[in-house]
Amino acid sequence: MALWNNGIKLGTGLAIGVGALILAPTVVPAVAAILKPLAKAAIKSGFIVYEKGKEVLAETREVLEDLAAEARAELSQEYVEAGSGVSADADIGSGSTSD
Repeated sequence: MALWNNGIKLGTGLAIGVGALILAPTVVPAVAAILKPLAKAAIKSGFIVYEKGKEVLAETREVLEDLAAEARAELSQEYVEAGSGVSADADIGSGSTSD
């Protein structure tokens, strides 16, 4: 029986298995009663973090759009002050190149 001789006797393993089967109907509901509120709290926290992340990203996007608009306005003003006579709004932000 060298196959089963790994430090735990076969009878001991069977006793542990039978004991687990007998205790399972009482242990599983008790563990579920403890884990369900924890799982629910984790899910609620995930929703809160997700919503907060959406808010932060929206605010960041707004700030970056404002900065881009200010930079575009400053470039437009610099073109006008330089007297180029070219419409800076058409060249800036349209994405087209005049190569």
